[in-house]
Amino acid sequence: MKLILANPRGFCAGVYMAIDVVDQLLDICPGETICVYHEIVHNKHVVERFKSRGVIFVESIEEVPDGSIVVFSAHGVSPAIRAEAAARGLIAIDATCPLVTKVHAEAIRYARKGFQILLIGHASHQEVVGTRGEAPEAIQVVESPDDIPALRIIDPEKLVYLTQTTLSTDDADVIIHALKKAFPNIKEPPTSDICYATTNRQRAVRAIAPDADLVLVVGSRNSSNSLRLTEISTNVGTPARL
Repeated sequence: MKLILANPRGFCAGVYMAIDVVDQLLDICPGETICVYHEIVHNKHVVERFKSRGVIFVESIEEVPDGSIVVFSAHGVSPAIRAEAAARGLIAIDATCPLVTKVHAEAIRYARKGFQILLIGHASHQEVVGTRGEAPEAIQVVESPDDIPALRIIDPEKLVYLTQTTLSTDDADVIIHALKKAFPNIKEPPTSDICYATTNRQRAVRAIAPDADLVLVVGSRNSSNSLRLTEISTNVGTPARL
């Protein structure tokens, strides 16, 4: 049996940064209660390692004890969550991936200019929830071309699309093409919102999958990146297991 390793592989810089934030907090704040809002990253091994060191993972800011440290995960949060943490007097540490922060900043900037924003992504994903919270009145989420006819567009000349950073480039391209067909003058972000590490790993799978009998993706089932890699392999005709 021949084993082919995709290159590049492994965590992206944003994930390493988020993990490092929690590791450093554990080292410099021994004995302190450290909570993380949602999973710090979508990897069960990382989460279990932190749990074993006493980190508490919460799904609501209300679960964080008064006076405790709360870390915002790599996927980012909405301004409402930040405000709730501040109102509680919590010590908030932001581990949001800089590329997610970039999308948040774009949403704020376009909303202030009066644009409607079509956010391409999965509506329930934490990153999309956080981005949408930056400009809830301006943003509509588009999960597939089928969503386009139901969009409520006021002025097609003041329309822009943004994307979730962890999308499959194949899936995103299909939706972007459909949006441009429906709204020829829709604006696009100055640079792609899809993470360069996401794109590189997707290219790596496309490159090796045709020469393999089976592609094994080592990741967690709640990871958008891992799921997209299995889909890409399947789409090029090679079975994949996660």
